[in-house]
Order: sequence, then C-alpha cells, then structure tokens
Amino acid sequence: MQAGQIPEEALKASLGCGNPTTLAKLNPGETVLDLGSGGGIDVLLSARRVGPAGRAYGLDMTDDMLSLARENQRKAGVENVEFLKGEIEHIPLPDNSVDVIISNCVINLSGDKDQVLREAFRVLKPGGRFAVSDVVTRGEVPAEIRRNMELWVGCVAGALQESEYIDKLTTAGFAAIGIEPTRIYDVEDARAFLTDQGMDVDAIAPVIADKFMGAFIRATKPAGCCGPGCCS
Repeated sequence: MQAGQIPEEALKASLGCGNPTTLAKLNPGETVLDLGSGGGIDVLLSARRVGPAGRAYGLDMTDDMLSLARENQRKAGVENVEFLKGEIEHIPLPDNSVDVIISNCVINLSGDKDQVLREAFRVLKPGGRFAVSDVVTRGEVPAEIRRNMELWVGCVAGALQESEYIDKLTTAGFAAIGIEPTRIYDVEDARAFLTDQGMDVDAIAPVIADKFMGAFIRATKPAGCCGPGCCS
C-alpha cells in the first residue's frame, strides 16, 4: 500500500535494512527528519503521514541524490517536504526543531557516530523521538570484516554492538532506549555479503552468522530537556 504512494524512481533508489516509516509512530502535524534520505522514499511517506499541517525534511550530502529526491517529490505532488544538503554529523536545522528522527541504515556509515547522536539529540524537541532502522551486532566480529571498507557501504563493517549503541545513545542524553530485532542474518545471508570481497567465504560465513541483525532502534529526548547534558 505504501509503495503505491510514491514514484517508482524513489523505490528503485531506496537502499537500507528496514522501513522506519512503518515502525515509527508519526502523528498529524509533526515535523520529521530523515538522516541520509537518498531518493526520498521515507521522506515522502512520512510527509503523507504527518499531513499538510506537518513537515518532513530529508538530509543528504550528495547533489545527485538531492536532485533525484526533489524530482521524486515533484512527481509525487507532495508539498510539505524539504530536502537539505548536509552531513548527518552537522545537521543544518535549529535546536529543538524536530519531533521525530528516522533513518534507514545510514548511521552505520558515519565514522563519528557519537557526533551524529549528539546532533540528533540537539535538533529534537523535548519529548522528541529517535526511531531508526540500522544494523547492529551481537558478539565479536572478525577483524577482517571491520577492515574491509567495501562492507562499510553495505552497513555491515560499521555496525555497532547492541550494548555499544545503547551506551552511545545514553551518553548523548537519550532515555527510554530500546533495540528491537527485525531480521537476524544467517549463514546464507553472510555468504551473500561476503561474496567477491576477497575473503574465505566458507571459513568466515559460519563465524559471523547470526551476529548481524537488522534492528529498529528507539529512544526519546526527555521532556523538559533542551540540550545535551541538561538532563544528567
């Protein structure tokens, strides 16, 4: 049903590990920010859910994706949307200006996840929600996986452990933190993303099976909290 609401080009440009728009509770009149919005699919879906009284922002660092997203917006005929150029480590929005932050397997691509979470906390309004899909790990991951930069593009090598993600969110100031697995990757999944990476697939795939999972990460900026450190 949701796919029928947006242009085919937006669907084709969509990459990720889940659909945060189906998992995040969005209310009419809210302001939503998608970190790493790509072709704009999640922004357009969010805009429809918050309605004409609400607003949806998409943030991306590449001109090509921003051009595609704006063209998809034009085709979809959605007006309560704005696509911004910038990095997720430096969000070009004011403090306390967003009700909900979503993201689809983008935070793992950042080399400074602490800064991303600090920025997310900054732009959220008191009581605002952090609701992203991402890849997280359970247990140790072989060093050769972490070193393989090709796998960063696939949201694999940069994945945080569950406990580490929770610690970073807590340090940034978030509360009510939860991680809900949406898909646990098995041996065959491991084989798929290790193929053509110059690794011994038969040896490594069983070692990392069931250690990577797609997950929905929820957290809240405490009500009455206006900035980092004010709630601690």
